[in-house]
Amino acid sequence: MVGIVDYGVGNLFSLTSSFAAIGAEAKATGDPAELLAADRLILPGVGAFEDAARALRETGLADVVTEAARRGKPLLGICLGMQLLFDVSFEYGEHPGLGLVPGQVRAIAETIPAGLKIPHIGWNALHFTGAPCPIFRDLREGDFVYFVHSYAAVGCEAHTAAVTEYGAPLTAAVWNGNVYGTQFHPEKSGRVGLGILRAFCETEVEAC
Repeated sequence: MVGIVDYGVGNLFSLTSSFAAIGAEAKATGDPAELLAADRLILPGVGAFEDAARALRETGLADVVTEAARRGKPLLGICLGMQLLFDVSFEYGEHPGLGLVPGQVRAIAETIPAGLKIPHIGWNALHFTGAPCPIFRDLREGDFVYFVHSYAAVGCEAHTAAVTEYGAPLTAAVWNGNVYGTQFHPEKSGRVGLGILRAFCETEVEAC
């Protein structure tokens, strides 16, 4: 079973519907025992980093997520959920993350040319970097996925699985052993996104 971490932040209906579409059992829950018993975890997230990080800590689910990752359980962070995997975010201050992937989260305004719209919203192409990432096994270079974000990960080149171009390269996905992250929304990315979720359901622990 796929456990979707329910800490009050994220579009849980879209995710559960996407897993149903590929025939995978998934449950959104905030019960630590159920999450630790699941085969793999999804960490969703929308909104502001500080609010999401606080909710994750106050529900006690930050410890559950890090413990599951420590045990080798496959973990996929999506959008803000991916940003929470990093050491720190500089979104309206400085806020600690889960420290599961080395790197920082900073405003894309620091990277992209002036004049481009922020947030970066819409379909954009993936460009793969480094070793082939297991969750992208069914994708082709240049496949399009759906983004909505104003912040992106930096300083994580050793763990970057894909980038997208928006005036400059932006981190689109990361991979650190059994921990994966997508800045885009697989559940909103049609056939390509369903392929990613299917591959995640079938992926075992791998070395980055």
